[in-house]
Amino acid sequence: MALVSSLTPIFVAVLCVVIAFLFKSIQKKERGPKTHSTPPVKSRPWVDEDLQDDTEIIKEEEDGDWADSEEDVPHTPYSPRRYADDIMLQRSQEFYTLMNERRSVRFISPKPVPREVIDNVIQTAGTSPSGAHTEPWTFVVVEDAETKHKIREIVEEEEEINYKQRMGDKWVKDLQRLRTNWVKEYLDTAPYLILVFKQTFGVHASGKKKTHYYNEISVSIACGILLAALQNVGLVTVTSTPLNCGPQLRLLLRRPANEKLLMLLPVGFPAKDATVPKLTRKSLDDIMVFI
Repeated sequence: MALVSSLTPIFVAVLCVVIAFLFKSIQKKERGPKTHSTPPVKSRPWVDEDLQDDTEIIKEEEDGDWADSEEDVPHTPYSPRRYADDIMLQRSQEFYTLMNERRSVRFISPKPVPREVIDNVIQTAGTSPSGAHTEPWTFVVVEDAETKHKIREIVEEEEEINYKQRMGDKWVKDLQRLRTNWVKEYLDTAPYLILVFKQTFGVHASGKKKTHYYNEISVSIACGILLAALQNVGLVTVTSTPLNCGPQLRLLLRRPANEKLLMLLPVGFPAKDATVPKLTRKSLDDIMVFI
């Protein structure tokens, strides 16, 4: 009996060692074999991390030489025109009334539009602010009928797949009330197509790459100004962002690999029989918080 009592602490200690060994073995099996992890890539969130289509920027380009920061820009006095309070109120109301008439129009007339008007509209969009004044936009204006038809073929082929497979039942159902589908006749009939590309980086005169900060936000602001400029001259459009069409359209239009399609706009006068969904906009109270 005394012998058993003296061996009990030794037995408990051995048992603990065995349990600890078994526990470690189980942990190793759950973790699996060690793998060599690749070193983390230096993150540059302003260089278009949302580039998810086939417009690949290869590793050699991504890790290539980048241009140094430019020298300081001289500043100049700025004295914009000023208006009396009553004129400010009048102009703000008139501009709101004009923009409130803007609608997305899918029935566009083939009636010609003066080229100079399109030039001025694009120049107006180019006044948009941009990250570090990099102006990361390219506006490709297509008037050629054959090229417009090729664009339509690319878009409709992909859009049919989008509606039937990629978008999902809820998205398609939400669009049904607006009576939209993958048939885009306006891509042929509109006198102009404006394809807006964002430049994920620029190219310096030295051949080195130039960082384009917040390129998507910058180009999106430019698109908003473009829509306002079109409304100002009495032209209509519909904002189109066709999924999975960017790479093919970039190749068709011979755009470089650092450009990605952001938006496609058919532009022209509304057709005589044009219709739009009868929609209402949110009230000021619904969209503004005043503190």
